[in-house]
Amino acid sequence: MKRDDLLKGKKILIVDDEPDILDTLEDSLYMCDITKANSFNEAIDLLKSMHFDLAVIDIMGVDGYKILEIANEKKILSVMLTAHALNPENIIKSYKEGAASYIPKDKMGDITIFLTDILEAKEKGKHFWWCWLERLDSYCEKKFGEDWKNIDKEFWDDFGYFM
Repeated sequence: MKRDDLLKGKKILIVDDEPDILDTLEDSLYMCDITKANSFNEAIDLLKSMHFDLAVIDIMGVDGYKILEIANEKKILSVMLTAHALNPENIIKSYKEGAASYIPKDKMGDITIFLTDILEAKEKGKHFWWCWLERLDSYCEKKFGEDWKNIDKEFWDDFGYFM
């Protein structure tokens, strides 16, 4: 299967309390079967009643980490999406709590690239975060400073990057 075809027809749950974010992501993921939720309770009901290949979950406003926990129990690959919880601590928390990726909202225009990376990793038996740092390291350096990775050496050792 070609990389460009990996997303075609995938069932994706998008959870965010901002309607414009839901609409933007739905438009960007036109090749997918999208279900939207704008609250914690709606997301939980959908996770319990439907099957999804992926979930894109806002961290703030919908208790994203609790939704991630339930998605993990259902074995749904999940991506954390944020504007307000944009910091190295939440990158690490997302990773450690089982998210397949972490995407700043100002990079959501590249959502198809990030989701395709995850599906390609799954297909090839690679770690889901296999190219996350390559895609976002320079962005994070600009946002958090050059030594942003020094916040948790153990995390980066586990991640495979030795400082």
